[in-house]
Amino acid sequence: MEIRTITTPFTNEVLNSLKIGDIVNVSGTIFAGRDAVLPKIVGMMEEGKLEENGINLQGGVIFHTAVSPAGVGPTSSNKLEIEGTMPQLTAGGIRMHLGKGKLKKETIEMFNKYNAVYAVIAPVTALLNSRVLSKKCLAHPELGMEAFYELQVDKFPCIIAAAHGESLF
Repeated sequence: MEIRTITTPFTNEVLNSLKIGDIVNVSGTIFAGRDAVLPKIVGMMEEGKLEENGINLQGGVIFHTAVSPAGVGPTSSNKLEIEGTMPQLTAGGIRMHLGKGKLKKETIEMFNKYNAVYAVIAPVTALLNSRVLSKKCLAHPELGMEAFYELQVDKFPCIIAAAHGESLF
């Protein structure tokens, strides 16, 4: 199977070409956040405060992870505080959620509505850390490694797990 490299921000053309089971490398700017910060990011969206923090979600990716000195690795995307924010974040422009674990059928159907996808990544912190070119905290630094970060990545490996109303799970 061919491994494709796709670069953020994602276009509808790229998203339309993705099928479940595809293996892709993601390059470009992605966001990193997990259960502590994602509800706060949704709150910032609702208050119209993303732009003032340099956050533009259009065509973007949110990697469900903390950013620690040890590196980055996926957390379970089906945690209430993470999966519960996916509808708002996706409506706000996110086109790929990147993490691990099975999501609810309703979440998979919601992705289809917005031409968004969910990709899973194996918990391989050392490999992923070597693919992070830079990191910058954009919001809620008081949360430390669970704050909202912007990462520059090169060839982040992942597998499309949900697209066009279908799921691997």
